Amino acid sequence: MLKKLWWVGLTGVLFVGCQGGQNDTATTKAPEVKAQASTSQVPSATPTGQVSGGRPYEIVGSEVWDVPDPASGRNYQVFVALPKSYGEDPARRYPVLYVTDADYAFPLIRQIARRLNGEGPQIQDFILVGLSYAVGEEGMPSRRRDYTPTAVGTSGAPKDAVHGESAAYIGYLRDQVLPFVAQHYRSDEQTRLFLGHSYGGLLGTQILLSQPQLFSGYIIGSPSYWYDDHVMDRMESAYAKQHQDLAARVYMYVGQYEARRYGKAYDMVSDAERMAQTMRARHYPSLQLSLDVLNDEDHLSVAPRGFIHGLKMLLAEKTP
Repeated sequence: MLKKLWWVGLTGVLFVGCQGGQNDTATTKAPEVKAQASTSQVPSATPTGQVSGGRPYEIVGSEVWDVPDPASGRNYQVFVALPKSYGEDPARRYPVLYVTDADYAFPLIRQIARRLNGEGPQIQDFILVGLSYAVGEEGMPSRRRDYTPTAVGTSGAPKDAVHGESAAYIGYLRDQVLPFVAQHYRSDEQTRLFLGHSYGGLLGTQILLSQPQLFSGYIIGSPSYWYDDHVMDRMESAYAKQHQDLAARVYMYVGQYEARRYGKAYDMVSDAERMAQTMRARHYPSLQLSLDVLNDEDHLSVAPRGFIHGLKMLLAEKTP
């Protein structure tokens, strides 16, 4: 029972309301930040235990930096986890994975990556960057505003809810977060990856179809393509009219039970399949796209499996 309650609590902020319609090239300019990281910084030795005395549990080896958005005046934080090998070779550069909904996804992906390489390397070492909600805000209001493309909103949202500011948030990522990481860490700027689930997957698709050069690879999980009467289908069509190629590696996943035949208000399985089929039919020379419908999973349970499959696809260990 305790394990069940823990899992429900952990997933609640990320996913409740994401199906809410039924209820609801980085720049060279470095950002101004409240705290500065040293370019020569390496992870310290991992302590053998946590600080006791009733103090909060800490994610050992992680870092937190304030990276405010001067355009909106809001403060956001980035959470950073460096691989153990980071301090061993000062010349080595690492892929970077940026993850939305960091309160949930950052600690989970950090441990998944460690486990995948527990018996020999399956995926490349990478720098993990978690994208926080706006400081001082609850998760749902922040992601509802920052991850959605139009102000239409959803029927079950509060009357004062704000939607549709994802274009501004994408600008914040481009102009502030990506340069911050490039300046302070040994990142491989040719291998920047994005991961988002639900509204985060909606945001990832918008980046892919508006500024695909920001990331070379995308993990798009259970994307909320139902939003605003399938507005992302219209964005995809608009992109195709203006472009002959889409240079990206894309892994999409959705749970088997995220479909109307299982009592859901929206058929997220069919939506994801339609988007994947449409994009493949464009015959973009540089697009690599894979979609998995993961069996026995729903919107609340599918993310960990999707994360694992996505990491294996985008960060597969290179054979010597």
